[in-house]
Amino acid sequence: MEQNLSQYYIFYTAAQCGSISRASRELYISQPAVSKAIQKLEQSLNTVLFRREARGVSLTEEGRLLYRHVREAFHSLDEAEQTLARRKKLGISHLRLGASATLSRYVLLPFLQRFIRAYPHVKITIACQSTYRTLELLREKKIDLGLVGRPGSLKGCEFLPLQSIQDTFVSTDTYLSNLSLREKDSNLFHTAVFMMLDEENITRQFVNDALREQGIELKNVLEVTSMDLLIEFAKIGMGAACVIREFVQKELDQKELLEVPLGIAFPPREIGFACLKESMDLSPVREFLALSGAGEKPAKKPASGKA
Repeated sequence: MEQNLSQYYIFYTAAQCGSISRASRELYISQPAVSKAIQKLEQSLNTVLFRREARGVSLTEEGRLLYRHVREAFHSLDEAEQTLARRKKLGISHLRLGASATLSRYVLLPFLQRFIRAYPHVKITIACQSTYRTLELLREKKIDLGLVGRPGSLKGCEFLPLQSIQDTFVSTDTYLSNLSLREKDSNLFHTAVFMMLDEENITRQFVNDALREQGIELKNVLEVTSMDLLIEFAKIGMGAACVIREFVQKELDQKELLEVPLGIAFPPREIGFACLKESMDLSPVREFLALSGAGEKPAKKPASGKA
């Protein structure tokens, strides 16, 4: 760029203010200095950027084109300054994480434990929010890393896969036996109580879509607020709980729970850490990702079989 950056900033300010006099007050320089800088820029670009009017100035077509690019450039510079300031302020002393309560409990917790042991001097804050809200916090720069399912649109974020998960329905063997004794209809979709997360939960929505694609409608649905409660309710024989297979693998191995034979398969989903590109170089982010191995190895192969 051949021109002095200050000329572009004066042009940018005058375009925002729509007035040479207001721009001079904003910039704390004289009106002639503002006019002279704009004239020099116009001469160097061999174009007219402003129309001089009675009540101020307005951009020409060429001026509007230049303004859009200059605005984006100064916005990028502002973001860079904020990132540098935060790096200087935080150093390796603060890591802001976001994840749903379920992913915090079953996925994030082991990584946190190892990170705290390795970096006891780093301050950690966690926002336990839904996946949708976690992504919002990330884009608002209120967290550094978000543990989420792979988003449909990244929008400036990097996604580093961690593992695959698969949804399934589980219950006790006793529940299924009692159900067959008291119900004449052998169709589980009509007779069983299906315990699921609420409609706003991303897991519930994913399962609903998969069932709908296969033309399946569940007659008896009991909504439960958390994955932990779903698992505990399934253990005491309240019904068939929609859970993530990897989160009940211990109970499945010990035969405390079994997968309900519904004859349908849910496609696997991928979870991982989402991060804004400009935050990738922050020390605590880099160290946490290195410790977790996110994005550095293939995602775990989901368990085979039908849900």
